[in-house]
Amino acid sequence: MDNPFVTKGYAGSEYFCDRVSETEQLVDLTVNGNNVALISPRRVGKTDLIHHCLSQPRIKDHYYTFYIDIYATTSIRDFVNVFGRAILEELKPKGKVVWEGFLSILRSLKSEITYDINNVPTWSVGLGDIEHPETTLDEIFYYLSHADKPCLVAIDEFQQIVSYSDAPAIEATLRTYIQKCVNATFIFAGSKRHLMGEIFTSSVRPFYQSVMIMNLPPIPQDKYTDFAMHQFERYGKRIEAGAVEEVYKRFDGITSCIQRVLNVLFLKTQKEQVCTLESVDNAVEYILDMFNETYSDLLEKLPYKQREVFIAIAREGKAKGITGKTFIKKYRLQTVSVVNAAVRGLLEKDLLTEDRGTYTVYDPFFAYWLQRQ
Repeated sequence: MDNPFVTKGYAGSEYFCDRVSETEQLVDLTVNGNNVALISPRRVGKTDLIHHCLSQPRIKDHYYTFYIDIYATTSIRDFVNVFGRAILEELKPKGKVVWEGFLSILRSLKSEITYDINNVPTWSVGLGDIEHPETTLDEIFYYLSHADKPCLVAIDEFQQIVSYSDAPAIEATLRTYIQKCVNATFIFAGSKRHLMGEIFTSSVRPFYQSVMIMNLPPIPQDKYTDFAMHQFERYGKRIEAGAVEEVYKRFDGITSCIQRVLNVLFLKTQKEQVCTLESVDNAVEYILDMFNETYSDLLEKLPYKQREVFIAIAREGKAKGITGKTFIKKYRLQTVSVVNAAVRGLLEKDLLTEDRGTYTVYDPFFAYWLQRQ
């Protein structure tokens, strides 16, 4: 690999920073039959941690592993479609006997599975083809219960199920299936803490006390510094500890942002050269320039009132008391009701995040871009 600071997907343990204790804990819990709710803010590496755990010998050598990202799903049909496709794609490399075992059970969509010239199946199911998603879901769980190896299923952005208007009882349905499915263990990962908390810790919800809960904090700064310096040295380059610490501090330990800046610092540093603290500003500016048109378009498309509140929160950095007189007056906003309505819209668009009454721009690079305007 030309650049060890990966900015998309899991590239293997060689490029994976720390998470030693979290990996051991998650593997220990799952192989001992515990379902786990893994909760963290987005962009601190929970998805890569899941893939890292699935690649560990204790899991990889003994389980069928299925990773399902349901962030973009809006209905039970979406959920079933993503779930079925993930299982088939995972089983295909394992041979005909294995994937046939799944398809022989998936009778409700048998006519929608196509085959290539080598008789290898392709999941060509459209949402309109899933006429009875409850039936297909039942078949999927029947397969998991009767597979010839234990299964480990990781469902990312699990809190999305609460938005399925076509399946108001989806939590109870899944809880019932999962409780009976002794051949499978589940990881429920989520980035919206309040929703995940309601699903798993509210005594009136079906998943109450059904999982072990793991909260995933940012990787410690010293671990990230050691990791970055080691990666530079592997390629005959060097980076000052202060430069890594500055990147970490600017982006509050958000893994995806740190990786992107380190990626640029690495590509801008020649062999035998030293990347210094002074290089950080240039790397951030380089990234902001790349996204200039994208951010301009996004800002222009926002309704005026949302745009004003969005800019105010970006300039504040971490905004508290956004409906208070001080904040409204400081940024010349309108009424409390206008601010509340704008924030609701921005949260729905995933442009803002909220944690215990503190609001921040979801994309830190977007926040920096706004601050420099």
